[in-house]
Amino acid sequence: MFEELARLLAWLVPIVLLAVIILPQMVRILREYERGVIFRLGKLLGTKGPGLIFLIPMVDRMVKMDLRVVTIDVPRQEVMTRDNVPMTVDAVVYFRVTDPASAVVQVEQYLKATWLISQTILRSVLGQAELDEVLSQRDKINMRLQEIIDRHTEPWGIKVTAVEVRDVILPDSMKRAMAGQAESERERRAKIINAEGEFQAAEKLVQAASMISSQPIALQLRFLQTMKEVSSEHSTTTFLPVPIDLFAPFIKSSGSSESS
Repeated sequence: MFEELARLLAWLVPIVLLAVIILPQMVRILREYERGVIFRLGKLLGTKGPGLIFLIPMVDRMVKMDLRVVTIDVPRQEVMTRDNVPMTVDAVVYFRVTDPASAVVQVEQYLKATWLISQTILRSVLGQAELDEVLSQRDKINMRLQEIIDRHTEPWGIKVTAVEVRDVILPDSMKRAMAGQAESERERRAKIINAEGEFQAAEKLVQAASMISSQPIALQLRFLQTMKEVSSEHSTTTFLPVPIDLFAPFIKSSGSSESS
C-alpha cells in the first residue's frame, strides 16, 4: 500500500509542478482598459481582451497595452519666432492608444517616439508664428500643434486628444519693451477719449448758444441760476447781472453826439 502511494505521489508531484509552471503562462487576465497583442511563433495573431486570455506556452507571446489617456510633458524648448524674438516654451500632450497592434508593430517605444516628435513639432510651429500670435492666439496654436502631431502619430495607432502650450517665458528686455508699449497704448487711448469728450462738449455748447440766441430770455434765466449757485457757497462776492438792453439808449446818445 505504501509502495502504491509512493508511486502515485511520484506521478502527481511532477504534474503539479508542471501545472504550477505552465498555468501562469497559459492564462492571463486583462482589465477593461488593457488589451493584449498576441504573437504566435513571432507572427502577429491579433488583439485580445479584456477578460480571460488563454495562451499556448512556449508558442504564444503577449504584449500588454494600456488604452487610457497618457500625459507627457514636453520639456522647455528654446524657440526663435518668425519676428526674431527668442523665448522659452513648454507644453503638455495628451494621447491614447487606439490600435494596440500598430503601436507594437509599427514603432519601437511609442511613448518615446511621441515625446520626441512633440518636441520637434513644438519648435517648428512656434518658429513659424509671430510673438503676438503666440501670446494672443494660444488656442489656435494648440489646435495646430494637435493636428500636426496627430497626423504624424496616426500610423502608430496613437490618437492625440489635446496639446496645451503651458508656459511662455520671454527675456527681461522684451518684457520691459512690452510694458512700455502697453503704457503708451493706454496713454493714447486716454488722449483720444479726452479729445472725443471735448468735441462732444463743444457741440453741446454750440447747440446751447443757438438756442439762447433764439430766446434771449434764456440768457437771463441762466444768469439767475448762476447767482443761485454762487449764493449757496460761502463767499462775500455778489454778482448782479444787468441786461445789456438797459445801456442801449446811452450807447445810442453817445454815438449821435460824437457824430454831430
